[in-house]
Amino acid sequence: MTDIKKNMNEKEIEDYVNNVLNQMTLEEKVKQMRGNGIHLKVIMDGGFGRRVYDAAGSEKFNIPPFKFTDGPRGVTIPGSTCFPVSMARGASWDVDLEERIGDVIGKEVRAHGGNLFCGVCINNLRHPSWGRAQETYGEDSFLIGEFGAALTRGVQKHNVMATAKHFAANSIENARFKVNVEMDERTLREVYLPHFKRCVEEGCATIMSAYNKVRGKYCGHNDYLLRDILKGEWNFQGFVHSDWMHGVKDTVGGITGGLDVEMPRPKYYKFRKIEEALKQGKILEIMIDKAAGRVMRTILRYTTKEDPQIYQPNLIGCEEHRKIALEAAEKSMVLLKNEKVILPLNKNKINKLTIFGRLARIRNTGDHGSSNVNTKKSITPVKGIKNFLGDSIELLYNDGRDKDSVKKMAKEADAAIVVVGLTYKDEGEYIREFRTGGDRENLFLHDDHVELINLVTNEIKNCVVVLVGGSAITMEEWKDKVPAILMTWYSGMEGGKALAKILFGDVNPGGKLPFTIPKDPKHLPFFDKKADEIEYGYYHGYTLFEKKDYEPAFAFGFGLSYTTFNYSNLKVELKGDKIITMVDIKNIGKVAGDEVVQLYIGFENTQIDRPVKLLKGFSRVSLKPNEINNVKIEVPIKNLAWYNPKSKSWEIEQIRYNLYIGASSRNEDLLSTQFDLKI
Repeated sequence: MTDIKKNMNEKEIEDYVNNVLNQMTLEEKVKQMRGNGIHLKVIMDGGFGRRVYDAAGSEKFNIPPFKFTDGPRGVTIPGSTCFPVSMARGASWDVDLEERIGDVIGKEVRAHGGNLFCGVCINNLRHPSWGRAQETYGEDSFLIGEFGAALTRGVQKHNVMATAKHFAANSIENARFKVNVEMDERTLREVYLPHFKRCVEEGCATIMSAYNKVRGKYCGHNDYLLRDILKGEWNFQGFVHSDWMHGVKDTVGGITGGLDVEMPRPKYYKFRKIEEALKQGKILEIMIDKAAGRVMRTILRYTTKEDPQIYQPNLIGCEEHRKIALEAAEKSMVLLKNEKVILPLNKNKINKLTIFGRLARIRNTGDHGSSNVNTKKSITPVKGIKNFLGDSIELLYNDGRDKDSVKKMAKEADAAIVVVGLTYKDEGEYIREFRTGGDRENLFLHDDHVELINLVTNEIKNCVVVLVGGSAITMEEWKDKVPAILMTWYSGMEGGKALAKILFGDVNPGGKLPFTIPKDPKHLPFFDKKADEIEYGYYHGYTLFEKKDYEPAFAFGFGLSYTTFNYSNLKVELKGDKIITMVDIKNIGKVAGDEVVQLYIGFENTQIDRPVKLLKGFSRVSLKPNEINNVKIEVPIKNLAWYNPKSKSWEIEQIRYNLYIGASSRNEDLLSTQFDLKI
């Protein structure tokens, strides 16, 4: 076999792979469709995520294996940069930042010796009880798709294959291995697939199938999802691999369903089983050729490209990468309440500051499952605030266990910070053996956390509650007692430093909620973490709240700032195949800040059942005091389409549309106008 040259074009790759397939034995082809004994390496390492894991490849034919690691919080191998969780990054509404995070991850994958990143998690947050909510970007398909595409772009700059997962409708954790998800065609096409299509359009190299069933078929066996839609309609050119375990249930089902690679080891894609299925006529050899060919072509597209740089081990977790993790933490935190302008805290008016809560002193970067980035360098809230203040203010800490000491220290303080929320024990990937993670039982804080808030606020009014978690936390029983609430998420290795800078005004919070926080959890869709079967409806999140006229506690897209922005001079025009919107944003406050400009399209005049409005564009802008920025957002007209199940096509209504632009999805935060669409 001739040596593979660098920078092969598509035709050269195609010719090479076809030549290889003509020479390979059946067993050699099958080896391209499975992991290479990864489970043994995990056992040897004493756990998952200690190294990159290889699959496929052929030394004989000069085809490198793909070597993968997990995410999305960063590369899961010890020493890597630990970013805020994806939900936090979604709250930044900064796709340029997400692409830079992908750039860092791509570099660190390569420095670890890998070439595939299994961390573009883009499942839709149907219900905030979902245990792995922190791994995605929010409840809106458009927002999720733009962030998934950005992460894909960044990662793949460094010849690292990006995997979008889990395809599809994976939004329950505890029952993920068995649950059957039913939904109508519009719901599938308009709510649960567009973000995957967006990543395919961006060129993501691979897709990971989900564990659950959709309409009675496991996703790894689902020919409608994998063959008809993904590879057929969307013309996806990469390969599809299963989730880590139990993603394939039988040999014939997987191969006929369109699953190209069984991970992490061959259980059903063993040579003898495939050979037997071929003899019985249950599968065709062309299916094996196509699957093996997809894998080899994809590998060669990335491994034969010239690298943009050299990837030395000293890149891993370096200072430059930590700075981006810090920026992400700063931009993601959402100020939910700030009565009497408690924040930012004024160092000159505080002599004694007390921090309460056990979460303030522990490393709490999120889930301990497959997304865990094992780092000992994360900065806790206490450490971050202490480093920021130095000796300028007396800083005290109380874990909150002793009620009398809590009351005494709160009464004596000039200001108090109460850190409460969740950990990997409350939410995350469900690992039954370790009794960690899983879907949440409810959306409330633990009773002892609520009690701590009440104890402190009864003694001191100058109090800030800092929330930690990966999804919505309801706060109706205590939020009116607290003047300031800051959602900080699982904020990565630099989270404590970012928190201190926001609390004391060095950074102005500009994050916005990527989901709706309900007043009453009964307003959310039905959720059963033990379900054998469940139906997903067309509405959830803000589309459900607006359709039913429910009032949320905090709306989708909401977030406060230390400054004030004014919107004016809204203009819209149709130009070619785009809707072009322009609006003036002015910072009318006294400090610099970031604003997330959100554009929604309304369907008041529709003749079919559609949401009140949908997010169709956004832009994060930075403004100095008195600065004005004319923000331009373009929306492709095709993005207004709905899926017609009868014609099996996307259709655009020729109606008058409403256009909204502003600071959140709330009506009071939006300017509006209308436009007529004539195609």
